[in-house]
Amino acid sequence: MDLSLPRQRAIAALKTAFVADALAMPVHWYYNPMDIYRAFPGGIKGMEPAPGIHPSSIMSLHDTRHGGRRGTPGGGNQPEIVGDVILRGRRQYWNQSNLHYHHGMQAGENTLNAHCARVLIRSMIANHGRYDEVMFLRDYIAFMTADPPRHPDTYAESWHRGFFANLQQGKPANQCGAVTHDTPSVGGLVGIAPLVIAERLRGTSLAEVQEICRRHLWLTHPDENLARVLSAYVNLLDGLLFRSESESVAQLLAVTAKSVAGLNLDELVAKSRSDHEVIGGKYSSACYISGAWPGVLYLAYRYRDNLPAGLLANCNVGGDNVHRGAVLGALLGLAGGDTAEDWFGELVSSREIEAEILALVQSPLMD
Repeated sequence: MDLSLPRQRAIAALKTAFVADALAMPVHWYYNPMDIYRAFPGGIKGMEPAPGIHPSSIMSLHDTRHGGRRGTPGGGNQPEIVGDVILRGRRQYWNQSNLHYHHGMQAGENTLNAHCARVLIRSMIANHGRYDEVMFLRDYIAFMTADPPRHPDTYAESWHRGFFANLQQGKPANQCGAVTHDTPSVGGLVGIAPLVIAERLRGTSLAEVQEICRRHLWLTHPDENLARVLSAYVNLLDGLLFRSESESVAQLLAVTAKSVAGLNLDELVAKSRSDHEVIGGKYSSACYISGAWPGVLYLAYRYRDNLPAGLLANCNVGGDNVHRGAVLGALLGLAGGDTAEDWFGELVSSREIEAEILALVQSPLMD
């Protein structure tokens, strides 16, 4: 099999996922779109730093000892996970009202989950492009507990905090996935594209990749509803990666949406006057996969031929646009086989990210 075209698509997909993450970072979890336009007249149009004030931040309500919000069961006398175990030196930012989740981050910096995707990529590179659960968990734990932190972020989603709370209690690393109200979150899919792409380019069967991805997801996001979406996402990534040039991207997206989410994407796009009617209107813009997955499919379908417009639309509808964007970016990159190179060049770690992506999709590949 000639892998030149799938390899080109793979590089575009992974680069675009990092672009989408950084573009949305300054307006991450803005649930009132008007707040986006007040902070950034005309909406997000390119890379921006995190504003000093976040109008809808509830970071101060999130528990620093485990996953979930303050006052939820499971706290007890557990040590402070935020500040003492992970995000060392950054706990003080969690007790301030309206502080941005990504406090102090500069234009073009990637958020924590994107950095964790890079941890996965590097662990696979070290293992000749193959996934190894033990290696990933070792590298993830070392990365998250580093002092000082090896990433610029201030916030860690519930799944990170729950994982390390369980680890502190002595659970084996492969059994530390925590269950909270937001376990079925689109953030659990951020690292899936590099795993699928690397394994499939090396000839691992789709059925085996599905099983690998499910086991990987279960390490941090043990939820059956999310796992069902994961299966559809893996199939869609594979279909876009290896499609012939005559195959329709629109058809692949439409079939996925109809079979998994019961969506008629053509009808949804035709009837919607704006993206806000769909994301934040018909479907929640929050992290929960029940709304995030239809939102991803809608944006991918509507903007399949206009990658920059799709990435900006994702930013400006707000909500969990960072993690939704990373998943969308992988799909749009595969759909077009290119990325927004100017924006990619503005990523603070663009050289390192590009080197990691190229190493991941290099030989040895399947024949």
